[in-house]
Amino acid sequence: MTQQYDESDLDFELDDTNGDDIDAASSAEDVEVQTEELAHRQRQITAKIQISHPVEKVWQVLTAYDTLADFIPNLAVSRRLAHPHGGIRLEQVGTQRLLRFNFSARVVLDLEEKFPHEIHFDMVEGDLKAYSGKWLLEPYFVCENPGTNLCYTVRVLPKRTMPVAIVERRLRQDLRSNLLAIRRRVEEL
Repeated sequence: MTQQYDESDLDFELDDTNGDDIDAASSAEDVEVQTEELAHRQRQITAKIQISHPVEKVWQVLTAYDTLADFIPNLAVSRRLAHPHGGIRLEQVGTQRLLRFNFSARVVLDLEEKFPHEIHFDMVEGDLKAYSGKWLLEPYFVCENPGTNLCYTVRVLPKRTMPVAIVERRLRQDLRSNLLAIRRRVEEL
């Protein structure tokens, strides 16, 4: 059985001085974030946003893997690596300032693209015990104008040395900023 709860259930402060104020609070409300406790230390976090551009344009931004660090807050590195079986392998390094300490986490992900609606990823190496998930892109139309419902779901299991509540809270906040940054990037193209 999974337990669902809102981020208000976690009551502690994080030093959020990363220098990136993506949008006003009203924009943050454009991103819906839900958390499920799958096991004692494992969480599934889902974030959703509407982008008033076609799926293909959103896909173009998401799959420009080597440029993601240019506009995603707290993503210091995003680069393709050689894959032993010819697939897509990506290294990403996220950096944070948590509780007045600098923190970084590295993951190497194998991706599977299902153009233009799904991107699945699984960690094959990294600083977490487990990290996997998917991007879903669903088209919608308003008065014949195309848009995209973008959904990101991640399952994360931190190593025992990482406090799960802090990792969860940080991921929830970052997903809001990341989805807003993706929407902004799509709108710039």
